[in-house]
Amino acid sequence: MNPVRPPLWFYTYVLMSQKDGNFYTGVTNNLKKRFEEHNSGSVFSTKHRVPLKLIYFEACLAKNDAYRREKYLKTGMGKRFLRNRLKGGLTG
Repeated sequence: MNPVRPPLWFYTYVLMSQKDGNFYTGVTNNLKKRFEEHNSGSVFSTKHRVPLKLIYFEACLAKNDAYRREKYLKTGMGKRFLRNRLKGGLTG
């Protein structure tokens, strides 16, 4: 009898630098660990922008879906989607 394993989720996430207000978008299968890596300064692309705040994430069952979503969120339309989705949510 094989034990049932929970699904492996892939997360597309958006961080906001509390230092300069810029966004960073990425993909991971361990959101908590990756967020801690970013805030500890061990991620090259964000180490000069700490502290960071997790402002948005989506979960996908397929890695390629998460990367496709990341690519979209980095486009002009994706940024507009995020602004509309987060409207009023970044103040507190």
